[in-house]
Amino acid sequence: MFKTRRMVLIAMLSAISTILLYPPLQFILIPSVNFMKVELSIIPVLIGVFTLGLADAYIILFIRSILWLILFNQGPSTWIGLPMNFVALGLFMFFLWLFTHKNLTIKGYVAGSVSAIIVTVLVEMLLNVVYAIPLYAKFANFNIATMFPGGVKAYLLGGVLPFNTLENLIFAVVFAIVLSVLSRNRAIKFYNV
Repeated sequence: MFKTRRMVLIAMLSAISTILLYPPLQFILIPSVNFMKVELSIIPVLIGVFTLGLADAYIILFIRSILWLILFNQGPSTWIGLPMNFVALGLFMFFLWLFTHKNLTIKGYVAGSVSAIIVTVLVEMLLNVVYAIPLYAKFANFNIATMFPGGVKAYLLGGVLPFNTLENLIFAVVFAIVLSVLSRNRAIKFYNV
């Protein structure tokens, strides 16, 4: 019975996460980098972390990523952005899990969220420099050094850094609300709540 329930929950959360990737549901945070959009597909994945565990949440994230590639593929921007998105969301949920998996408290959730935001933002900055910026220039004719006023440094400090910080803060706040509502209403059984 548990295996069936687990498979159904993985499938449901993967499907909901994929629906949240639908382009009209994404939104722009910073007008100067309007190609960066917030998508809330991590929320069902985080529900998976707290109902099934970290390993199953990575399965949900992987299925969601494959479905994104199949359903919403936009060429080079998807092929380059998707691995970065997978790494960023994977890090975010790992650090949140790290501080809350033994005992979920407000202090632990805040510490996990702050750690997740810091680590994720730093890794995303690094990945932009060594991975995304060179590949976008090569395969998408999107040269940040010439297209963004102030070049790469201005793009990183004025676009990537604030966008990723705000996006991850939104993830933490939205999931805190979802977690509070679902655990209070006992709609889903959280294993450590």
